[in-house]
Amino acid sequence: MPFYVKMGEVPQKRHTTFFKPNGELYREQLMGTKGFSGIQSILYHHNPPTQVTEVKKIATIDMQYVEREELRHQHFLSFDAPQGGDPIVGRRYLLGNDDVVMGVCSPTEGMDYYYRNSEGDEVVFVHKGEGELQTIFGTITYRPGDYLVIPIGTTYRIVPSTEDTRFLVIESQNEIVPPKRYRNEHGQLLEHSPFCERDIRLPERLETHVEEGSFEVRVKQNHTLYSYTFDFHPFDVVGWDGYLFPYALSIHDFEPITGRVHQPPPVHQTFAGQNFVICSFVPRLYDYHPEAIPAPYYHSNVESDEVLYYVDGNFMSRKGVVEGSITLHPMGIPHGPHPGKIEASIGKKETKELAVMLDTFRPLKATRQALALEDTAYMYSWLPVKK
Repeated sequence: MPFYVKMGEVPQKRHTTFFKPNGELYREQLMGTKGFSGIQSILYHHNPPTQVTEVKKIATIDMQYVEREELRHQHFLSFDAPQGGDPIVGRRYLLGNDDVVMGVCSPTEGMDYYYRNSEGDEVVFVHKGEGELQTIFGTITYRPGDYLVIPIGTTYRIVPSTEDTRFLVIESQNEIVPPKRYRNEHGQLLEHSPFCERDIRLPERLETHVEEGSFEVRVKQNHTLYSYTFDFHPFDVVGWDGYLFPYALSIHDFEPITGRVHQPPPVHQTFAGQNFVICSFVPRLYDYHPEAIPAPYYHSNVESDEVLYYVDGNFMSRKGVVEGSITLHPMGIPHGPHPGKIEASIGKKETKELAVMLDTFRPLKATRQALALEDTAYMYSWLPVKK
C-alpha cells in the first residue's frame, strides 16, 4: 500500500548502528519487491535472518491440472471439498494458470510451523471464522468478510479461534494492489475509490519474541516447498518501517458504485494483479432509471475467464448456486442471467448478494480436485424449463 507505517523501535537513520540494551547490534533487513525499485520496508531483528540450522526439500507442488476437453461453463460446489489440515496444508486448489491460482480451505488443525510464500502475494478471504494472522510485521485480528493481503516473502501463520473456518485463497505470481484508476500519481486512493485508507486495517501490535529453540519456517518457491529450521523464533523483530506490510480490508467496507442503468463488472473491482483482477459484489441499491433492467445483460468474455465465489445472499442473476458455489465462465462464449431472472429483476430496488469475483486475462485450468466437485449439468442450466 502506498503509505508509510512505523511500528516498534527503529533507529533515527537507516543503515546506522542500532544497539540492544546489552550492547549487541540489532540486525537490519531490507525487504522489498522488484529488486530495489519496488515498495519496501526495513526490519530490525534480534538475530540474523540468515542463521539457518537445517534446510531440506519437503515436496514439489503439483497442481494436477486437467486439460480442457470442452469449452463450457462450470459450477463447483466448494463446500463439498474435504475438510482438514492446517491453513496451508489444507488448501484445496481448484483453478489456476501461470499468473494466479484459486483454492479453498477449511482447516481442522493448527500450524506448528511458520510459512512464507516467496512466489508472489496472497489474498486470503475469510468466508467463515475468526482468528489471528500472525506475521513478522505484527498481528492482525480477522473476522468474516476480511480480505487478508499478504505480501510476497512475509513470514506468517494463521491461527483460527473458531472451529468452523473457511477461507477462499488467491495466490499470485506477482503483486496484488488496489486498482490504478482509484489512485493518484502519488499512490493515494482517490475520492471515487470504493474504499479508502481508513478502511485498511494494519497490524495491531508487534510482539517481539526472543525465545530460543527449534522453529520451522516452510518456504514456497518455484512450485516447491522447503523447510528451514532456526534456533530462534522467526518473529524476533523489534521494529520496522516502510511501505510494504500485510493488511486487512473488509468486503463490508467496500462501497458499491451504482448508476441509473446497470453498471459493468469493473465497478466492483477491489484489487489488481498481473493479468487478473479481484472484485467484490456487495449489497447495494439497484439501478434507478425508471425503465432499468437490474439483471446484467448477456455478455461474452472474449478476453477473460470469469470466476465467481458465492459468499451469501440470493444472487439475482443465477439459479442453482449455493453458499460456497464457484462458477467459471470461460472466455470465448457468452453467458448471462438464467431464464426468468431478467424479468424477475425488473422493479426490484436492492440486492443482498455477497460474492468475490476473480477475472483472469489468460485461460484458467481446473484441477482434478475441482472436477470432483463439479455440477456437470450447469452448462445446460440456461435451457428453458419444459412444461
